[in-house]
Amino acid sequence: MPLSSTPVILVGGPSGSGKSYLANRFGNPHLPLDEFYRQISEDGHPEQFPRTGYGEIDWDHPDTWNMPAALNAVDELLTQGHTMVPNYSIATSSYTGHREVRGTGGPIIAEGIFLSELLEPLQAKGINVQAYYVDEPALLTSIRRFIRDVSQRRKPVLFLLKRGYALFRAHGADRETYRAKGFIIMPKAQLKKLLAQLAETAH
Repeated sequence: MPLSSTPVILVGGPSGSGKSYLANRFGNPHLPLDEFYRQISEDGHPEQFPRTGYGEIDWDHPDTWNMPAALNAVDELLTQGHTMVPNYSIATSSYTGHREVRGTGGPIIAEGIFLSELLEPLQAKGINVQAYYVDEPALLTSIRRFIRDVSQRRKPVLFLLKRGYALFRAHGADRETYRAKGFIIMPKAQLKKLLAQLAETAH
């Protein structure tokens, strides 16, 4: 059924901050917008993806993400009650299929690393949206991210080390970018309590 009056809660923050955990636990449904990464086969067709200073594709740049497709998924979930989400393989930078996400009464919790790009377009559509940034310490986030990425064999270890150092250095600036774009900066424990309350109210 359509969920047009259901609030959309954006949970942004750096990779490894716990966004997926929060959205999966409290979202009804959980909408994982990192699945809308562009596939590596799109690199150079027609434009080359942005590169890091060390010559690799910069997967932390929003131009490697399909924002129109992500916006469409939010629209479909609100208006139709369901949408299709890619199964994105980080190891191969490609889709391995798709799966359906169905609305179950809300709140819809959408999470991903590029959500600072999404708040303004959603507000422009008149969507009832709340936006939060998971504020975890940079070192803790970096360690958690590295352990996860190595255990899941997401990318070669050397790439993960280079990327991890770059993200560690950018941590504070990224947080302030989210703040400037209208996100509420909130420690993970506090946000967890808030999302639990919202989920309970929805039931």
